[in-house]
Formats: sequence, structure tokens, C-alpha cells
Amino acid sequence: MAQPLRIALAGLGTVGAGVIRLIETNAALIERRAGRRIAITAISARDRTRDRGVDLTPYIWEDDMTAMAAREDVDLVVELVGGSDGPALTLARNALRLGKGLVSANKAMIAHHGMELAALAEANGAPLRFEAAVAGGIPVIKGLREGVAANQVNRIYGILNGTCNYILSTMEDTGRDFSEVLAEAQAKGFAEADPTFDIEGTDAAHKLSILSAIAFGSRIDFASVEVSGISRILAADIAQAEALGYVIRLIGMAEAEGGRLFQRVQAHLVPFDNLLAHVDGATNAVVVEGNFSGRLLFQGAGAGDGPTASAVVADIIDIARGMDTGFEADRTFSIPVAGLEDMAPAATGNRLSRAYIRFTVADRPGVLAEITAAMRDASVSIESLIQKGRNEEGGEVLVAMVTHEGPESAVAEALRLLEGSASLTAPPLVMHILGA
Repeated sequence: MAQPLRIALAGLGTVGAGVIRLIETNAALIERRAGRRIAITAISARDRTRDRGVDLTPYIWEDDMTAMAAREDVDLVVELVGGSDGPALTLARNALRLGKGLVSANKAMIAHHGMELAALAEANGAPLRFEAAVAGGIPVIKGLREGVAANQVNRIYGILNGTCNYILSTMEDTGRDFSEVLAEAQAKGFAEADPTFDIEGTDAAHKLSILSAIAFGSRIDFASVEVSGISRILAADIAQAEALGYVIRLIGMAEAEGGRLFQRVQAHLVPFDNLLAHVDGATNAVVVEGNFSGRLLFQGAGAGDGPTASAVVADIIDIARGMDTGFEADRTFSIPVAGLEDMAPAATGNRLSRAYIRFTVADRPGVLAEITAAMRDASVSIESLIQKGRNEEGGEVLVAMVTHEGPESAVAEALRLLEGSASLTAPPLVMHILGA
């Protein structure tokens, strides 16, 4: 049997401790499947004294995690520190420059620096893997890189953030408003103390930009992802959506057409008969549409120590199997970096869709006429309209409408016409309808 694959593990949070636990528990099985023993030789984290629920005494502790890659007893670095820059990026660069493999669960780092790291991997013959960076334990990156490798992917979309999905599905089940459910999610550990990256869509946007690069053979372009989150969604929106035959889900969607790339993270109305409408709790689900494979659904736990550690160790096993071939270093994003297209962002104005638009307005005569006039002047056709009072909030009224299919530019123009109106007490909320 081949020599052991010796790894250095940086980051000993929930996932890092889970990786140690998994490697120790399934050591014999992993060795048989990898063709060599996986040996943790060095570890590092910010706090050496913290109890992580696993025995760390068998491993050498490195105070400076950025120096771990230079150790002679390390073949592969596992980075679970997090953050787009700082020690995580320094460690990643050091490992790849020295020709040592890198496994990461760091979607922010890959989204911002993935092209640089992939080029370093190629230049130095070092494999770079990041399955756990997107959708936890779901093997969607492996599915894109290998399972649909013969296909032209037309569209990829799905639920990419478990925190948001937990909040929205709980609001749906209980009728409670966003702030109350967010507090519950934080208490249960489904949301961070500072949940901004999750609830404002940034986390999902990081993941979407990575998936886009692999699916469409494009360079990562995180800056061009249109991003909006779920913090402005009300229990009333959930109820209106249900009455219309929909649920609300935060959806990341990407399409490539004519050399341009469309990427958007936004709350959508999802029809009851769509598979994604039934994805509840902290679950993730990704749909890939290939021209020969058809529609494929990847669904499962999007976070947690077990599922994410499983994805990390699966990457380690893949590298252990092919460490001496050099092939992995040229296929970080399915094709070599030089072959990735530099796609311009797609203009969204001409996209045809149906939309749900919710206005919060003063309860006085003429307001509804003002809104419908703006829609008429912008050539937006209204399919249905619902008006509901909110007496408990000072006489405000919610006006919600669903539009017929039309160009997104028309909705944008209608909202522009209403800018500065004294009738509106809050900015309008727009959610597109999935499948439109």
C-alpha cells in the first residue's frame, strides 16, 4: 500500500473537530477506499485551550497556522479557518506554492480568490478541492465536474443557504414574522450571532459564483452577482404567497447565454408543484439542467459538522487516490484556468418574468390609483392585486400584486416612477416567480 497521506488541519471549529472525529472513527474504511492511510500530523487554531470534544494530544500543535504548509511531514493542507483573506488565504497560497494539495470549505476565499489559487495549483502541480464550500455534504461540485461533464449546462439554481431556508419555512409553518424567527434560529444555532452574510444573501452569492464557474466554464465573477436577502420579508408576504399557490424561498440562479453570464440571489415565489417548494428547514437543494442529462436535483444537509466534514474528507480521499497523477491540478474548475471564459454580466432588463411586488403605503384615498398609473405608464400588466390593512401599525396598508410576464425593465421603470412618492411608507419589495 502507498505511503500515508499526511495532512495539516487548520481550523478546529465545528467542522474541523468533525473532520478529526470522522477520520478517527472510519479510519480503516477510509484507508481501504483511499488506497493509503490518512494521517493527521499537525493542527492549528486561534485558541489552543478551547475544549472541542475531541482528543488533540496525538497531533502536533502549530501556533502559526500559516507556516504549516512548510512542514516536511505535511503533504496536504486542510483549511477550515474561514474568511476571504487573512491567515486562511496566506495558508492557502503557501500550500499551493510549495506544491502541496489544499482542501478548503471556505466559500468566501474561493469566491474572491479562486482564480488566483487555481492558477497556483496548476503552476505547482498541486490539487485544489473545495466540495464543502458549497452546500455542505451535498456532492454538487463533484456532480458538476464529473457527473454532467459531457453536458452543456443551461441553468443552475437552488436553495444555497440553510439559515435563510430555515427562517422562511418556519415563518411559513408558524405565521410569525422575520425578526422573531431569526432570534429563534440564533438560539438553536441555525444562525450566527451576526447573521448578515446569511440573511442578506452574501453567503449564497459566494456559493453561486463558484457553481457558475464550474457549470459554465467561466471565470469566477462574484462582484457581478445581483444580491438581495430576506430581511424585508413579512409574515404577510408568506401568507399572500400561500394564497396565490406559492412558497417563498431564497434562490440563487445562474444562466449563460451568448457569452454573457446571469447570476442572481433573490427571494422568489416558488409554485407548490416545484420540487424546491418542499425543501424545508436548514436543507439545501441545487437543480442542474443539462442539455442531455435533463434536470438533476442535488438535495441534502447544507451545513453541520457531520455533512460538511464528510465533504472535506471525501476531497481528501480523492486527492489520496490521485496524488501522483498531476491531473487534479489542471481541473480545479473542470478545465484549466487559461480555458475559462471571461463572461460579461448579462443585462437583466430584457429578461422576461412574472413578479410579486409588495407596497407598504399610507391608508388614504388615491394611493392605489397612483400605483396602478405607474404600472400602466411603464407597460406593466397586472395579473392580480390584493390590498390588506395593518391597523396595528398606524393605518398602513399592504398592496401586493402579481404581474403578467414581461421585461424586468418595465417593473424597474414603474418603481422609478414611484420614487419619492409620499404615499409609500417603505421601499417596495420585488420577488420574481420561479419558472416564469
